[in-house]
Amino acid sequence: MSTTTVSTTTSQNASRKKVTTLTFRQKKERGEPITMLTAYDYPTAMAMDQAGIDCILVGDSLGMVVLGYENTLPVTMDEMLHHARAVARGAKSSLLIGDMPFMSYQVSTEEAVRNAGRFLQNGGMDAVKLEGGRERVDAVRAIVGAGIPVMGHLGLTPQSVHQLGGFRAQGKTASAAKRLLEDAKILEEAGVFSLVLEAVPSRLAEFISKEISIPTIGIGAGAGCDGQVLVTHDLLGLFERFTPKFVKQYVNFHAEMHKAFTDYIDDVESKRFPAQEHTVEMSDDEWVAFQKEIK
Repeated sequence: MSTTTVSTTTSQNASRKKVTTLTFRQKKERGEPITMLTAYDYPTAMAMDQAGIDCILVGDSLGMVVLGYENTLPVTMDEMLHHARAVARGAKSSLLIGDMPFMSYQVSTEEAVRNAGRFLQNGGMDAVKLEGGRERVDAVRAIVGAGIPVMGHLGLTPQSVHQLGGFRAQGKTASAAKRLLEDAKILEEAGVFSLVLEAVPSRLAEFISKEISIPTIGIGAGAGCDGQVLVTHDLLGLFERFTPKFVKQYVNFHAEMHKAFTDYIDDVESKRFPAQEHTVEMSDDEWVAFQKEIK
């Protein structure tokens, strides 16, 4: 792609309308796929926004791919808000969603509403996402009742990793599939504007997507959902610990970074860097004057 093309694309996307929850519903009605990715910092959010992504999720996945935790459970509200603010500074048109971390909404509805509000007041987000089905209905209703849009999340819910027995696909039996469908309808009735379906059978995800009026966003749930989301560090090949089966890796930045770092070390140790073009110089006259000054 030429520099002119990049500039034109950036200019076009800089003037695009703000994506809203209404945009999500309209895209589902028109059969247009919704695009969504995670971001945790300013430059990544800005690049996504300029590329034209519909939605950016500041996911609690940052606990694993940015902060190095074993899972998402240790992530705090303060950590989430810190990264949310960075993303909000970089993205102006995409719909911004803050992922409510573990124990930020489970204790009481009052605490759930308060923490959801912090994402909008202090984090610059447009909406929040929380995990769980029928057991989270009271929290969802209270947050929506406070005027805060909520995205639901069913299937593999990482905050319940210990309860689920690991990062395992969900809804693979008839009874589990029936419960997932019921939970999707319960969340729709409670007021969520959209629903993430993670690691569920594709035929079930497609069936649920047709049974409810709100858009579904799939991750490891097949092409029958109304949109797709991936963890950006997986897409870019930046997270080496493991890569889920459902990820399409578009580039291997970890390998590129490793090469750049080893090349830098080699250049410094062999004194090829810094070269003349990387160096600030002083005129001969000023150098002579300096020599006189210190005598």
